[in-house]
Amino acid sequence: MAGKEATVYILDLGRSMGEKRHGRDQTDLDWALEYVWDKITTTVSRRSFGDLVASGRKTALMSVIGCRTDETDLAGNMEEGEGYENIKVFSNLKQYLLGDIRMLQDQLKPSKTDSGDLLSALAVAVYMIGNATQGAKGNPLKYDRRVIIVTDGRGQMDTSDLAEMAAKIKDPAAPFEIVLLGLDFDDEDVGYKEEGKNAEKARNEAILKSFINDCDGNFGTLATAVDQLHTPRLKETRPVQSYRGSLTLGDASKYEATITIDVERYPCTMISKPPTASTFAVRTDPGASGQSSATVVGEDQPMPDLAAVHNQRVYQVDNLDEPGLKNPVELDELERGYEYGRTAVHISESDMNVVKLETQQSLELVGFVKMEEFERYLPIGRSNFIVPQKANTQAQLALSSFIHALYEADCYAIARLVAKDLKPPVLLLLVPRIELEWEALVDVELPFEEDMRRYKFPPLDRKLTVSGKTITEHRDLPTDKLLDAMSDYVNAMDLSTFGRDEEGNPEEYAKPEDTFSPLVHRIGHVIKWRATHPDPTLPIPDPPEILMKYSAPPAELLAASEKQMKRLMEAADVKKVPPKVKGRGKRQRGDRDKPLSGLDVDALLGNPKRVKIETNNLIPSFKQALAASDDMEAIQEAVDDVAKEIRNLISNSVGDNAYGRALEAIRVMREELIELEEPDIYNPFIKQLKEDILGGKLNGNRRDMWWKIKGSKYGLVDLNRCHTSAVTEDEARRFYEI
Repeated sequence: MAGKEATVYILDLGRSMGEKRHGRDQTDLDWALEYVWDKITTTVSRRSFGDLVASGRKTALMSVIGCRTDETDLAGNMEEGEGYENIKVFSNLKQYLLGDIRMLQDQLKPSKTDSGDLLSALAVAVYMIGNATQGAKGNPLKYDRRVIIVTDGRGQMDTSDLAEMAAKIKDPAAPFEIVLLGLDFDDEDVGYKEEGKNAEKARNEAILKSFINDCDGNFGTLATAVDQLHTPRLKETRPVQSYRGSLTLGDASKYEATITIDVERYPCTMISKPPTASTFAVRTDPGASGQSSATVVGEDQPMPDLAAVHNQRVYQVDNLDEPGLKNPVELDELERGYEYGRTAVHISESDMNVVKLETQQSLELVGFVKMEEFERYLPIGRSNFIVPQKANTQAQLALSSFIHALYEADCYAIARLVAKDLKPPVLLLLVPRIELEWEALVDVELPFEEDMRRYKFPPLDRKLTVSGKTITEHRDLPTDKLLDAMSDYVNAMDLSTFGRDEEGNPEEYAKPEDTFSPLVHRIGHVIKWRATHPDPTLPIPDPPEILMKYSAPPAELLAASEKQMKRLMEAADVKKVPPKVKGRGKRQRGDRDKPLSGLDVDALLGNPKRVKIETNNLIPSFKQALAASDDMEAIQEAVDDVAKEIRNLISNSVGDNAYGRALEAIRVMREELIELEEPDIYNPFIKQLKEDILGGKLNGNRRDMWWKIKGSKYGLVDLNRCHTSAVTEDEARRFYEI
């Protein structure tokens, strides 16, 4: 579990922050808010807008203070008086929710004044954090105290109490971390110097830099901070042990000559998954009972007209007395079944008690294997660290001896693990890991016999005939020339030395520590951006460059290996496949169905140009009708005949027994007309069919058929599906609404 945090953002809102400088297309305040919004949304509660790629902790307290504001409001922090004018506390320290972000968006605007002391705002922030992070007896609690200042350095400052304030910030009992981000401040580390700077700003920069150094704080420019925003920040979590007990060699209950080491097991790697969306329903009756909308996003910031969706599971079995009907049953009345491959195996509770292993928590060594004899494809699951128990010197010495013994013998150990009593046992492979400052056993799970999947494949370097003859030269087998060309191409695309370090020396390209999951971080990036830009008309920004950097091979490497690529294409006899004919080109039967011999088989057999749609052979006859003619009238006639048969199937269906045939006919019609690029023939049909179904014109209530059409997404064909369609994506989406 991560520690507690208390962070206050001091944001300069003076009149000068509303100007655009140095060719930027946004004001200084908008530029500064890019950083502030990113930091706030990164630590905002998951309860506000989903399981965000962020800390999402209730112990992460935040507040925002405005300096050089039109109003003065300290929100009860210190007494308002001389020196604290034009300072506004937008909220006291608390866990921020989505509603707080919405509130800040409306209030963080440039003011109409240049009055206001930045250092006085810092004093308010220090006082606020001190009060919020002290215990009942006045003793400071264990918190990470942080103040982040964003300013352009163009206001007036009172520097009379800088020494006392620095001493308060560096107090060992409750130290503060101070971060200052300056807009267009000079920075020797990045080689930036603002030209034409006025004397007042230069003086303020010098004062602030000196003060930050005295506080042992961090100084940087806003430009550097904004550039680093797109680099994903890894979430640090406190590992939770999955086993705490003894690692034993031998049965300690029967023999004295056994080895017992007290160890703990922690996860080494974990899979990071993207956040999942939550499901909400539009509230039809605001006064209805049940979970209120306030509980969806936080009690203090309710989201109106939304309610959480509750799931209810119902179990049913077939009614043997009345076929077609089902009887509801309770969960307690059901028996358990288990999958063995694709077979369902029923085991009653009495049998389960017999076959269930009565295991006890343990980690027992059962064997050893030579390092070179172990197959690397066998491990399954994620890896874990096995380390000695904390503050146990004897266990540390014993486990270290065991790790070094395995390392020197080039061996791995195999152990049987029962994580908790009555848990099923698993087999682990224990691998010694020795670093400069720590030692551990890395374990991975091994498969049982039932977990193994053995498949047989034909050899890649020869072919075996039915008579048993071995063929080494065949069109499906690679030649020596092809193998050499492929080997040269692989060597030319080597990434192990393509990268360059800071000194220009070759190094690995796309190292694991430099790559990030595009799925996880892109979704988190979009969620945070939409939280601060709720307008649905605003387009989602492009993915950060760092997420897409390794999505394609580097252009320089492709250019350098072009020669090897051409050799490979020649050796493999690669030929370009002609593009598939679409749309009206498909109806040109002379081009579409012309055989290699040049003979028109249909003409020789006297096949008709129009095929009659047969009720008992609906789909094949429809496809034949489309293939037989290029005439639009014939195609329209075939579609009308199929549409008539679909309506007959729905109207004459007993229950839903014919809905499946009708749905399949709709699917084929839709796909064929899309391939013909004639969505204007299909769209009127499906519109009329929806109207007839919902209007009860097909022999009664046939709404179940509409739900099948909607569930299969067989609605209107939009522009994304076929470029000749006149239906937009929004129109196609609204079509499914009733």
